[in-house]
Amino acid sequence: MLPLLVTGASGRMGQAIRACAEGDPAVEVVATHHEGQSLAEAFSALSASSKGPPAVIDFTHHSFTAQVLEQAVAAHCLLVLGTTGHTGEERAAIHQAAQRIPIAFAPNFSVGVNTLFWLTRKATEILGDDFDLEVVEMHHKHKVDSPSGTARRLGEILAEVSGVSYENDVQHGRHGDIGPRSQKEIGMHAVRGGDVVGDHTVIYAGDGERVELTHKAASRQTFANGSLRAAKWLIGQDPGLYDMQDVLGLH
Repeated sequence: MLPLLVTGASGRMGQAIRACAEGDPAVEVVATHHEGQSLAEAFSALSASSKGPPAVIDFTHHSFTAQVLEQAVAAHCLLVLGTTGHTGEERAAIHQAAQRIPIAFAPNFSVGVNTLFWLTRKATEILGDDFDLEVVEMHHKHKVDSPSGTARRLGEILAEVSGVSYENDVQHGRHGDIGPRSQKEIGMHAVRGGDVVGDHTVIYAGDGERVELTHKAASRQTFANGSLRAAKWLIGQDPGLYDMQDVLGLH
């Protein structure tokens, strides 16, 4: 049985992970961390209860990642990171920690969304330069980062396959008299409202036809189950930085 620490345990994702773990006989939540509590004490409780490499799942906030990394490396834990919105410095810290411990780091742990990543790459390779590329995402009104990490990853895939730059060629919304759309730009649009768990659509708009790839999440359980799957997959892996494409064998 895999001993597990869930950070942000009282948050929406933390509660979903704990609920899914209760139904998974291969996982046991032996420690939790809530805002305001000592993270070091939570890791101590995890280490005290485990006979093998324990695991940590963190879906809190990117500003908390550095603390989680420090404790996880010191405790030689398996780490699943589902937070998004990291700065360049924070991403560098994740890469550095991955030299010491196995880390599964992904913008989305849904099996369906990772299938969408794969389909997006293949569709872009097939459709080529004849279609205009747009990404539209919608999330609940409490989401703090924009665009979502999933939408950003979709944009990165489109940019990689199309041979353009995410930083320079992605247009985040449009306003005013900006002129016609350039051939190489990728549109990125974030919508916020209500309690939407997460909708993502990749649009390929051509002359006379349009292709749309869409994933809609109705429950956070899909992300929670994916994160548990990733944590179990990390058992026996060498230190390194992995994502859900690795977990699902899609690379």
